[in-house]
Amino acid sequence: MILKYISSGFSLVFISFIVGMLMTSLIRKTGFYRTTLSHLNFIKEDQLNNLLGVGVVKWVIKNTFFKFLNQKIKMDTKMSLSDLQNLRNEMTKAEIDHLFAFVFVLGFVAVQLSGQQYLYAAIILFLNLLMNLHPALIQQQNKRRLDRLLVWVSRQ
Repeated sequence: MILKYISSGFSLVFISFIVGMLMTSLIRKTGFYRTTLSHLNFIKEDQLNNLLGVGVVKWVIKNTFFKFLNQKIKMDTKMSLSDLQNLRNEMTKAEIDHLFAFVFVLGFVAVQLSGQQYLYAAIILFLNLLMNLHPALIQQQNKRRLDRLLVWVSRQ
């Protein structure tokens, strides 16, 4: 039973990636995306991020097959200001994709809770936190670092 919950939870989370990308593509050209969503910052302190396990998930992404999933989010040693800004835009898109996917899966968690399927809801929620919320928090952390670099490069 638990194995079935885990496998269907993984399936749901992977499907949510597609939903997140579709939702982001629908609103990407809006002012709300440019002014509000592209500047989201839930957790500003790196210590709190690490307490939540963001560092562990970041290590897993960097050292497993996950590093091959989004090749647009890579930093080279020699990048121009416009390259860095494009990188930030890609990070923002990936972050918003994951946040939409996270919210999408929360709907399924709510349905399972209303049907008193607490174990299934907990498994889905755990996988959703691990595979959608944590990557969004990683992107926010990376964007903060990149913003400091952008300020430094623009002064040069």
